[in-house]
This record gives sequence, structure tokens and C-alpha cells, in this order.
Amino acid sequence: DWNKMSSVTTREITEQFFKNTIGIVGIGILFALILTSILTAVLIPIETFKEWNNPGKWISLPKTALPEWVNIFLINKIPEHKILQPNIQEGENDKIDLISQQFIFRFDYDYFPNDFIYEFSTEYNDSPFLQITVTRPDGIKFELLSTTLPYSEENTIHSQRIFSTDNLIKKNLLLNSDLFVFDINERSVENIIFSNTNTNDVLKGDYIFEVNLFSIEKQNKILDSKFIIGGKAYGLMGTDELRRDLSVGLLWGTPLALFIGVSVAIGSVIMGLIYGVYSGFKGKITDDVMMRFNDVIYALPALPFLIILAVTISNSIFLMIGFLMIFSWVGIAKVSRSMALQIKTRQYVEASKIMGQKNSKIIFKHIIPQLLPYAFASIAISVPAAITTEAGLSFLGLGDPTFPTWGQILHDANTFGAAAQGLWWWIVPPGAMVAITGLAFVFIGNALDTIINPKLKR
Repeated sequence: DWNKMSSVTTREITEQFFKNTIGIVGIGILFALILTSILTAVLIPIETFKEWNNPGKWISLPKTALPEWVNIFLINKIPEHKILQPNIQEGENDKIDLISQQFIFRFDYDYFPNDFIYEFSTEYNDSPFLQITVTRPDGIKFELLSTTLPYSEENTIHSQRIFSTDNLIKKNLLLNSDLFVFDINERSVENIIFSNTNTNDVLKGDYIFEVNLFSIEKQNKILDSKFIIGGKAYGLMGTDELRRDLSVGLLWGTPLALFIGVSVAIGSVIMGLIYGVYSGFKGKITDDVMMRFNDVIYALPALPFLIILAVTISNSIFLMIGFLMIFSWVGIAKVSRSMALQIKTRQYVEASKIMGQKNSKIIFKHIIPQLLPYAFASIAISVPAAITTEAGLSFLGLGDPTFPTWGQILHDANTFGAAAQGLWWWIVPPGAMVAITGLAFVFIGNALDTIINPKLKR
């Protein structure tokens, strides 16, 4: 019976596929991409994905920072961008309430940091007193800032950023000019704090930034607090001009690329398979009319039409997937029609007609199942085309800017002149991911094609 024969064929194809080295490599890469997609969805909050184009989300990160791992290959280590969380202590002395926070970190780099920022949010009334100090590895302690927060009679929530460029910090440091052998007037705040008193070199070791909030008989709270040491390296893949963490964009780009590629490939193959099989099975005038329509669609230049549609209608990623399906099914239809012309002459198809089975039942039960190996190979081979087309449209600025696709990252890199500035970490990783993903499906498709095509197999 046909079902038993079909299962044997499927089993044989599976056995031969896993004997094919290229096919195994392709499956391995695809498995790694799927695993990456799952881990991305689980570990990275969906809010990060939604706020990819929200500048406020990334304000704490540095601009165009190198990946941290470049320090492995450098003799002189560049400072890494640090976002420090506090150790909190609370106390009370003679009716004075104190909230003390310490930010401790080790600085072992050969260059000075870019800057430092203290970000905090506090709930209080009256006018609490804020003091910031730093204790250096050599034991010297500098008072950086002493100020009162804005007065409020009622409980209020106050948020503020204190930058190292604050003039009050520089004035307080100038009071310690006698400790240094060089003129600190010509130095930036971070250069003074992180420099050796006897040389111009960086002072390496443990630094303690301490923040004290004093109030009188008031129960004030620090709701949120972090200390940022500005560096030139951050994360696994660095940052872009908009301070966004490129590793987040690359990771979220993986499930998006798979979704786009697989959706377009499956949709176009199903459309082309059904259309071509029906045309070949019906034959005569129906076949002629359907194939002429197929030729018209096939003759349309896909990329210009996609550009026009994206500009005039919408650049939504879901609409783009629909457009890609419309222009991708015609080649599948031609091949499946030629196969259907051969299969419909076989005895079991003729017997089904004589037994009075409906055309739809014959097509879906006896013809299309015979084409499933070809369909699977076509799906695998069609995925890279969909991914590269989306990347190309996004690179031209016609993609959906709300989604961090690899093409959109490359578009932003081109917009801000990343190539001219030598910002390779912004260009190479997304390009490599497009190539690797396409290569995985090409390997799988070629392995399947070799198995189901006797000529290629020989």
C-alpha cells in the first residue's frame, strides 16, 4: 500500500541524510541557532527587545565601545565600562539618619576612564544632605561633592545624575593640589582621581566610592542607585553610536531571522506546491491559464516591487513577509507542475480516478505526498534568500525599524559611518550571522537535494 511505501521512502531519506557530512554540519549550525533563540527569549527580558529604539534605555552605556574581549589581545589594557551596584548600610546617630552606600571595584587598566556618573532616585521630605567621597588604592581620600537636595515639605521622589564634569567636583579636588607633583588644573576629574601622585601613570588597585545621605529625624529612602565608570569597552559585542548593546541586537536578531526565513520559505513552498500540482493535474486550458499567470508573476522584478511597496504601503515586518511569499512561490510552482504531470499518469492515480475519488483528495493524498522530499529541500534552500532579502531591504532603510534585525543593525552602521571610523564590531558580527544562518540552510538543502535527485547522487 502507498502509505507503507511512503514511510519507507522517508526512513531511507533520513538515514541517507545523516550519512551526509554537509547535512550534519547544517543541522548542527541550525540546532545552535535554535538554541540561541530559545535562550535569548528566556534570558533577555522582552522589554529590552521592545525598547531597542528607545534612547533612554541605553543612556547608561558608552558610545561605540569595543567588545571587552579585545583586552585579551592588547598589551595596554583599555578600561572596561562598569555599572556598579551599591553595598547599603543604614544607621542613626544623635537624631541624624544616615544611608551609606559603597561602590567598590578594582581598576587594572593602562588608560584613564572616560568619566564617571552617579545615578540615583530617592524619596524624602525636607532637604537631606548628600556627600560623595572616594578612597584610592594608596589610602588617600577625596571629598568629591557635598550638597543638599531640593527642599520639599511633602514626600517627593527625586531622580538625578551627577557627572564627573560637575564644576563643584573639580573645585573640591583642587584643594588637594599639593599632593600631586603635576599641575592638576590642566587635568580632568577622572585623570586626577585615577592618577599616581608622583607620576602621570594610572594608579591601579581597589577604589571605593562612598555616597552618604544625611537627614534629621526623617526616614528617607534611596530607591535606586548605581555608579557608572565610563570605559572604552563593554559587553561581548560592544556598543553602537546610540549606546545600544550590540550583543542584545545580535541575539534577538537570531529568532527574528529564523522566523522571517522559515515563514517565507514554508508559505511560498506550500503556495507553489499546491498551485503547480493543481495546474499539472488539471491540464488543458486550466493548466495554460495558470502557467501564463505564473509567468507574469515570474517576470516581475521582485526587489524594485518590494522597495515600492515598502515605501508606499508599509515597512511592517509582517507585511514584508507577505510580499516575499508572493514573489517566491512561482519557481516552486513550475517544478511541482512538471512532477505532477509525471505522477498523474501512474496507475494508482488512474485507479483513484476510476473509483470516483475527488480531485482534491487525489491531489492531497496521492500526488503532494510524493513531492514532500522536494518540498523539504525547497524550504531549506529558500530560507537564505528570504533572510538576505530582508537584510538587504533593511540595509536600504526600508525595513521595520522597531525590530532589531541584522539588516537593521547594518543599516544603522552605514548611517553613522561605522566603516569609515573603523568600528568593525558594528559591521562584522551581523554580516557574519547572516552568512552563517544562510550557510546552515544551504548545507541542509544541498544534502536533501543530493539524496532525492538521482543525477546529483551519482
